[in-house]
Order: sequence, then structure tokens, then C-alpha cells
Amino acid sequence: MKFKDYYASLGLERGASETDIKKAYRKLAHKYHPDVSKEPGAEARFKEVAEAYQTLKDPEKRAAYDRLGKHAPGEEFRPPPDWGQQYAGREESFEGVDLADLFEELTARHAGGASQRAGGPIRGEDYELRTGISIEQAFEGALLEMNLSMPEYDATGRMRRVPRTVKVRVPKGAADGQRLRLSAMGGRGFAGGPAGDLYMTIELLPHRIFRADGHDLYLDLPLAPWEAALGATIEVPTPGGKVQLKVPPATATGSKLRLSGRGLPRPKGSNGDFFAVARIVMPKVWSARARELMQELAAATRDFSPRAELLGEGGHGN
Repeated sequence: MKFKDYYASLGLERGASETDIKKAYRKLAHKYHPDVSKEPGAEARFKEVAEAYQTLKDPEKRAAYDRLGKHAPGEEFRPPPDWGQQYAGREESFEGVDLADLFEELTARHAGGASQRAGGPIRGEDYELRTGISIEQAFEGALLEMNLSMPEYDATGRMRRVPRTVKVRVPKGAADGQRLRLSAMGGRGFAGGPAGDLYMTIELLPHRIFRADGHDLYLDLPLAPWEAALGATIEVPTPGGKVQLKVPPATATGSKLRLSGRGLPRPKGSNGDFFAVARIVMPKVWSARARELMQELAAATRDFSPRAELLGEGGHGN
């Protein structure tokens, strides 16, 4: 059996806390998600990180893994003499066994309980994965087709991974971090046992212009100085299509202009809100006339002090 350093896969030391393990996984899973990452080998790295997390997030699996000792990644090794009896419920050779399958088998041993020991039906293994979706998919709902390596029992009752394609419908308004339970879509059972469940945690992928906070959406809205100063009605994009937005006069950078109900759908039927965050954008090139007008504006507003509060002058001026 070849050793895999699950701690190194997550960039952690062996004494890492459960919180550190979760944070490291979320960071790396997002970095190497095949739908996001452009790095070579991202998909393989994503699977490596997920495999490490599946073992280390579970206290019992982690304790069993730690008892294997330290070895070089890829090194052939044998578990300690009593390890198989204590954790895996078997004493036969571990030769040719993949470490990930061994730990799936460890979970199954406890899930199967007495039925497994008696040779009766065994419930299939539950399976967890993180799935990235776009904000448009969250807004409209989506049907995803995923190619998975699913833990299942072979004819002898041993845990193995087999390829399987599953189709999953993501409901409208699926939020970042939401965990969906898909009954009986996990690993197949053994000897007539029921299938396990598939648990899918939703991750909203980075978007070119939108940001999500729960079911609310945010957009950085570029405004010309005169639009912010005088007010304007402008067209802005939303996941549901372009809409007209009224910008009030004297809008400052950072102001949030709200479009009620234009965010992501909520489970009970209403929608979150859409916020356009004002960002004043200055022209890069000024004509002579434009400079004259700005100089006139400066002269007309000479009593205005934008840094009065910063300098402790008691106000912003007029």
C-alpha cells in the first residue's frame, strides 16, 4: 500500500485543529476547482485535496490515519501489526489496496454495524462533494451532469471506487455553502442494502461583475462625475436582464443603490435584493473645454472642503 500525506496535501502540520483543516480545505478546493482554476493539473489536485479532507475531518478516521505513522508520499508501507484488527476489521494483506478505499471501508464498517459482520445487507456509503455553480445558474436553477468516482461494495463486500455519472437538479436560489441531500444517490448497497445518500455543498463561483451575499447581489457601478453630481437614469445589468436605475443627485462613491427583489430567489418564493455600489470614474483624457468647466466648478465650490473631517475642521463645508 502506498502512503499519502494528507496533512501535506492540505498544507498543514499534524497537530492542525479541526478549524484549520476546514479552512485549508475551503481555500484549496476553491483554488483548484476545475470550473475555476486554469492551473495545469488542477483537477487532480482538487481530488487530492478532497480525499485528504474526507479523512482528516472525521475524528475517528483521523486517529486511524495518525496511527499509520509518518512515511514519504508514495512510499510502500504496511500498517502497524494491530492496526487492521483495531480499525479496518480485518487482518489480511493490505497489498494493492488504495489508502482512500481503505478509509472508505473504515466508515462503512461502522455504518454497516452488526449487519455487515453477520454478512447481511449493508447500506451504501454516503458521498460528499462540493460543486461550483455560476450566479446565473443559481438565479435560474440548473441541471448538472457530474462524473464521479463513487464508493461502492464489490461482490465480496469490500469497498471500492467505481465511475458513475449522476444528474443533479440545483434549485433556483441555491446559496453559497448550502448543502443539498440527494436521497439514495450515493454508493450502492450490498446484499440488498439500500443506497447511500449524496450530499452536495454548493459553491458560487467568482463572477465577472456580480458578488453574492446570501441571496443579495452586489455590482460595482461606474459613474461619470456629472452623473453622480447631477443624477441620471442609467441601464444596469442584473441576472434577470437589464433594468433602468435612477441615480439621485449628489451620489457619493460607496453609496448603495437598491433594486428590491432583483437578487437571487429564496426558497419560499421571494427574491433577495440587488445593490449597485457607486464608483466615481474620472475620464483619462480631458478636452480643453472640459478642463475650463472643471476650473469653473472649482471656483464655484471653493468653500467646499472634502477633507474637513479628516483634518478636524468640524465639517465638510458647503
